[in-house]
Amino acid sequence: MSDAVRDAEISAEQRYLSRVYARLEQLRHSAAEAERAGYGIAAVGTFGAYVERDAMVFHAAKRRRALDAEHEGLVFGRLDLGPEASTGIDASNVEPAVPGGEVRYIGRLGLRDERYETLVVDWRAPAAAPFYRATPTDRMGVVRRRTIRSSDERVLDISDDLLDPDSSPLGMPIVGDGALLATLARATGRGMRDIVATIQREQDEAIRSPASGVTVVHGGPGTGKTAVALHRAAYLLYADRNRFESGGVLVVGPSEVFVSYVSRVLPSLGEDAVTLRSLGQLVVGQHATRNDPSDLAAIKGSLRMPKILRQAARDAAPNTPHRLRLLYRGQLLALDRSALEAARKTLLSSGAKRNAVRPKAAGLLLDALWRQSVELLPGTRRQQREDFASDIAERREFVGFMHQWWPLVRPIEALGWLSDPRRLERYAAGILSPAEIRALAKSFATIETAGPTVADIALLDELGELLGERPKRRKPKRDPFHVADGVREVTTYADRIAAARAVAVERPEDYRDYAHIVVDEAQDVSPMQWRMVSRRGPHASWTVVGDPAQSAWPDAAEATRAMNSALGSRRRYDHALTTNYRNSAEIFELAARVIRRAEPTIALPTAVRSGGIPPSCRQVEPGALRQAAIEAAAGLLDEVEGTVGVIVAMAEADRVAAWLDGLAPDRLQVVGSLHAKGMEYDGVIVIEPNHIRDEGPSGVRTLYVALSRATQRLITIGTDESWLS
Repeated sequence: MSDAVRDAEISAEQRYLSRVYARLEQLRHSAAEAERAGYGIAAVGTFGAYVERDAMVFHAAKRRRALDAEHEGLVFGRLDLGPEASTGIDASNVEPAVPGGEVRYIGRLGLRDERYETLVVDWRAPAAAPFYRATPTDRMGVVRRRTIRSSDERVLDISDDLLDPDSSPLGMPIVGDGALLATLARATGRGMRDIVATIQREQDEAIRSPASGVTVVHGGPGTGKTAVALHRAAYLLYADRNRFESGGVLVVGPSEVFVSYVSRVLPSLGEDAVTLRSLGQLVVGQHATRNDPSDLAAIKGSLRMPKILRQAARDAAPNTPHRLRLLYRGQLLALDRSALEAARKTLLSSGAKRNAVRPKAAGLLLDALWRQSVELLPGTRRQQREDFASDIAERREFVGFMHQWWPLVRPIEALGWLSDPRRLERYAAGILSPAEIRALAKSFATIETAGPTVADIALLDELGELLGERPKRRKPKRDPFHVADGVREVTTYADRIAAARAVAVERPEDYRDYAHIVVDEAQDVSPMQWRMVSRRGPHASWTVVGDPAQSAWPDAAEATRAMNSALGSRRRYDHALTTNYRNSAEIFELAARVIRRAEPTIALPTAVRSGGIPPSCRQVEPGALRQAAIEAAAGLLDEVEGTVGVIVAMAEADRVAAWLDGLAPDRLQVVGSLHAKGMEYDGVIVIEPNHIRDEGPSGVRTLYVALSRATQRLITIGTDESWLS
């Protein structure tokens, strides 16, 4: 789909959106006028006039608030239906894209124009159901489904799904991934149509998999795994809104680049039940984008780490005092190292969490000191335990000692303790090798200044679990209908139900009870990350999407065990996507050749679309690499009308980005190899493929991913062609 067609379609949707917002402004003005008129009724001075005023003002104000609240993202979808689905509620003055059919715009609020003809269908109305529920094998009359992304009153982007290629008129514009299916469906020959039917059937079965249990979707590059995951989230929210809206849906992706990409194509659902997070964003207060080298990430992600972190969470903090001495009524009361260690072990027995038992720590020491006072002082000078504790607990020296001996520990502080090689060696003896201990300690030494890496986030979450939550003051819930002391706003039953529903979806920042969790690019989730994700939904159902052939995790068996532990005994539904409709056959042949050379028996999807242009593999001298990259990027931007991705080894991303700085920033993106997961571009340039291959034990799989990101053109530029042989 050319940029010109996309721009024309966006302009058409902008015209309609402008009309909707103009009508919205009229209705807001009318509601405000009605509210003012209501106050004027009271001038009559009768009891009935006051009642009429209150009713009129209440309903006018309620309507005005609703119109104000739904201003942002008001229209987010469009349905083009065939003649058999026409109901007569067409969008006013919009020519149907399908002759004899119907157009429906879906939004957060239902609106009609001055002649009472439909402008926008409320997303909760039955007429909007096909936007969420229609699939290629159960179309519900939908020929084309369009998602509209807007900000304020401006259309930013659109994306189409072609659900019924046979009913689409010749020349119907299809923007986004749906354009590829349209091309395949309209190709000559029965085979192509059969392939489209296969794609649609595979994806539809996965989308409509049972809501309970675990839906596992496997598929290679270009098979539509991410699209299936997102459509499944939308389907579940519509099919059982009470369950999934109140509990929420969490979508987890591998990187911030991926999450940003997905956020642009995820249908706007008209509510806040879907939460998008990368693996580096799951811990509140942390936002990690740095990646460790693959060998270091493998250590941090392995199931050896919980044993080490458990010891850190139970150990004394650095610079902890080892003796407590207090003068009491002429006698010296003292607790030595052994007594303090015994107290520590007592406090942390039976799996107690350090921060959670801090209030008990002071009490335990006061008990020990009181027993000493009983032994040392004559009966006439002894105090009762309560009086003794009250006296000692308020002393400055005791308060200062408690702050040092049993401080409230943040997870990032505890992780920073591991930068001490001697401390880490004590925790990791028999678990990690000396070389691994040195590498970890060096990495943790920069965590306070540079911030955590993506792999560190799972360690912080583990420590948060081991240390226990710090005490938090809860804010009292505000009555939404409170006006003043003793006065509440007049409400209807519907108002109170809506308010209760709003409270139900109001979640704490560190929410841990999602109803459904979607994990994309699951093959790269480390064992420690599986533990982290599973804590966000102990009772959740799951959708797990991935491709084993793309896995960068060195110990696949350990990762599988961790995933199975996270998913538990829930019933599983497996779905395989076998058709690559995104890459041309010529491009995917090169990617398949690279991965099959390393793993000959691996299952790969079938690419069915011929682009007619094979990949261009270029070799240059080291000194010519920069200029070759600039020339290739400029040339590819001229050849394709969409996006261009430049994929390089992680360590080289910043350097190459500087080479191409200012070159069509709205269309060109430089990404490290790991951040290319889940992405797609019209044209791709892979720079120094052998460097990507050599990044780690799974470098060949990472290179396979990089080579399979392009839909139209692929260029490789390197100083060494060994990756081809």
